[in-house]
Parts: sequence; structure tokens; C-alpha cells
Amino acid sequence: MSASIDYNKYEAVIGLEVHAQLLTVSKLFASDSAAFGGQPNTHISPVTLGHPGTLPFMNKKAVELAIRLGFACHCRIEQENFFARKNYFYPDLPKGYQISQHTAPICVGGHVPIFVDGTARNVQLNRIHLEEDAGKSIHDQDPHNTLIDYNRAGVPLVEIVTEPDLSSADEAYAYLTELRRLVRWLDVCDGNMEEGSMRCDANVSIRLKGETTLGTKVEVKNMNSIRNVKRAIENEIKRQIELVETGGTIVQETRSFDASNGSSFSLRSKEEANDYRYFPEPDLAPFRLTEAFLDQVRRSLPELPEEKVTRYTSQLGLREYDARVICDDRETTVYFEALMAETPHAQAASNWMLGPVKSWLNERNAAISDFPLNPSALAALIALIHDGKVNFSIASSRILPAMIEQPGKTPLEVATALNLIQETDAGSILPVIDEVLARFPAKVAEFRSGKKGLIGMFVGEVMKMSGGKADPKLTNELLLKRLNG
Repeated sequence: MSASIDYNKYEAVIGLEVHAQLLTVSKLFASDSAAFGGQPNTHISPVTLGHPGTLPFMNKKAVELAIRLGFACHCRIEQENFFARKNYFYPDLPKGYQISQHTAPICVGGHVPIFVDGTARNVQLNRIHLEEDAGKSIHDQDPHNTLIDYNRAGVPLVEIVTEPDLSSADEAYAYLTELRRLVRWLDVCDGNMEEGSMRCDANVSIRLKGETTLGTKVEVKNMNSIRNVKRAIENEIKRQIELVETGGTIVQETRSFDASNGSSFSLRSKEEANDYRYFPEPDLAPFRLTEAFLDQVRRSLPELPEEKVTRYTSQLGLREYDARVICDDRETTVYFEALMAETPHAQAASNWMLGPVKSWLNERNAAISDFPLNPSALAALIALIHDGKVNFSIASSRILPAMIEQPGKTPLEVATALNLIQETDAGSILPVIDEVLARFPAKVAEFRSGKKGLIGMFVGEVMKMSGGKADPKLTNELLLKRLNG
């Protein structure tokens, strides 16, 4: 069936709703712990359980974190704020309603930059608003009953809502990757989708290319990784196109994604906003954000990833790709900047960070904070190469591992102990060159007949025979003299 369908005549329109749990100590409207985990129903109190006579009270830190994210996303911060009751049956919220922001989100508009296939663009945001999380329903521990854990109920969330501004699963993947990097960078959220501290719902519709009217949207939920969001969107786009092409009708609904087989199934027809019966929360007074408070939050912001990328490329001369990879993680940039304070060789420092250091971390699934060498030790190793005492290959394969095993020793001490200091004297290199050329007379003849690319083979043989101690640049020069002589 699908073989005869022209999928390319359609385009997708995608909007994402991301819930991110804020890194506060306590809940949004109660003093209960907001920490992940814990025995079921141990992070609760009468306020969380909605007992009669209890009143919610505002968590100032949650407001501050929402504003931090809003500034980083170039939003307009709404100074006059109030909360609303969202009256919808939540079986895992004891009050029977959720406290959220409706007509007055704390952050309005804004955008998040993404980089897809070498092209940068901004994904437009509609809003970022504060609300409380629901508890957790557990269906697989009792054959007859659903168990409820209220530990998560009331944990502060921000909901980040895009405009219908994405057109592919790849763009959604790039947006979520950037958003997760941003919330971690700002210490707003840990971004852990597997633990549910960052969750994404996707609104997907299709239309013929060239049309401007939006199609009927379908919401897809229950995706526990960025990769699964991408898979779910790809599946939903394909499902909708095949449905239309075979005479079916797309209905507005909420679907759940099954990661085990890459398909989705219908959960319920989609509710409209009036189904939630919003009205201002009577137990929480409206609050105003002063300019002084906003300035305080603004001054606390770290340099953002895109700002660092621009600085690294314009001031340090790094390649844009290298700068972006270094800025994937805030702790990596802290190490890199400490390294740059110790060495003037920016691109060499970048090459080490993205090469040997990254390989060491990946092999151990470790973070940069686990790397045993401090930036000054790595800078000393870079200097050893720059001074011509060792080459990069020897430094990365022999000296770096030895330094990691003996972190108290300098690179020069390690190189000397291992007899790895490069020979920079022509008199000691020429005999090795002559021996190599004598071993490969046929290759010498080929080189002299025009196969100049063989020079690399000759250099490699000299390096091998010298145990890596011959200066590659000098070796190359001496070889050319011998071969052309």
C-alpha cells in the first residue's frame, strides 16, 4: 500500500510541549521534598494531599528558575502574574485539580536556536509557564488495583510550548537536544527524560505542500527519550499521510507511543481548553515581579552556549563544529576555558578535548569531572608537542596514558623516562632514512617516476624504525632531499 503513496507531496507541521521539573529543594506550593525517588508517599504533607483547611504557598526559587529559562530563551517576562485552577480529573492529584498558569504565563514568546544539516534557525516559542506536577499511577504491581505514589505531586514544572514551527522529526530532535542542554546549562532542570524530569508531547499535523491552513493535529505522548520523540513523530507523519491517501479522516485525539514496536495507539479524543474550566486560583494571591528582582536574575545568568560558540569562533579561531561540540556541556567548557588560561594554542587544545580526552571519557562513560588530569597538565603536554620534543601521535598514545597512571609526573618527565623525546638532529635521522630507502628500492623508483604520494609511507616507516622519536617535519624534509637527489 505505502509503495504507491507520494509522501513527498505533504509537509508536516509540528509543535512541542515540554514539561521540565525545576531543580528546587521543595515543591511548588508546599515544603515537601521535591527530590526524585524515595519510598512511595514519603514526600507528602497535608498540603500535598489537599486536606481541608490547608493552603498552598509560593516557592520563590521556582519562579526564579522559570525566569532564568525565559531570559535564556529571549522571552518577554510577564511582571503581573497569577495562577489558575485547571479543573480536570487527575487521579494522581489528591486535590482533584491542578494549579497552573493559563492566561498569564510568566514568559511570553521567545525562541530557541537549533542547528540542523549545517543550517541555523530559531524555533519560535509561544510561552513558558509554571505549574505543579501530578503524582504517579502504578498499574503493574497489583492485579486488581491501581497504586498511587504522591511523591511527585506538586513538584514544580515549567511547560515550554513552541509555536507550530517545526517541520520534521530531525528538527524536533535538534530542538529537544538544544533545550535539554539549555536547562542543564542553567541548572534549571537535570534534563533526565528516563526519570521523567523532562517530558515531551508532540502535536503533529500534515498538509499538502504550498497550503497555509493547518491540518487536524494529533497529540502523541509517552516518549521517554529524545530518540523516541523522533521515532514517534516519524511514525505519526507516515500514519497520517497513509490515512488521508487511503480515504480516511484524521481525528483530533491523543495517542500513546509504543517504543517497543515503533507504533502508536489512541488514548482519547483531544480535550479543548474549555474542558478544563480554568478560573483564577482563589487560594493564591497574584504576584508582581519587580524590576530589581528581574535584574538580579538576569545578572546571575551564565554565558549561554550560543554566546560561547560565537566567542570561541571569533576570538579563538575555532572551527564552528568544534566550538559547538565543546559547548554541548557546561562542565566541558569550564575545563576548556581553564585549559585556555594555560596555553595560547586554542585549536590544539580543542583537538585534544575532542580527540584523546573525549575518547577516554566515552570509553568509560565518564564526565569531564572524572578526567584525572588537570588543565595545566594537559597544557604542558600541548607545549611539549609545540616545542617539537614529541609528536601528537606519541603524546596521545604513549605519554597521555602514562600521565593518567602517574598524575604527579610532568609530560617531560614521562617522555624522558620512556625515551620518547624526538630526534631533531639530521645526523641521527639520516641513517634511519637511508636504511628505509634501501629496504624499499621499488617504492623509491615509483616515487621518482611520479608517485609522490608515497612520501607518507616513507615517513611512516622512518617513524616506526625510530620508535616514533624522529621529528616528522624534519624527516619529511630529509626524505624529499634524498628521494629527489
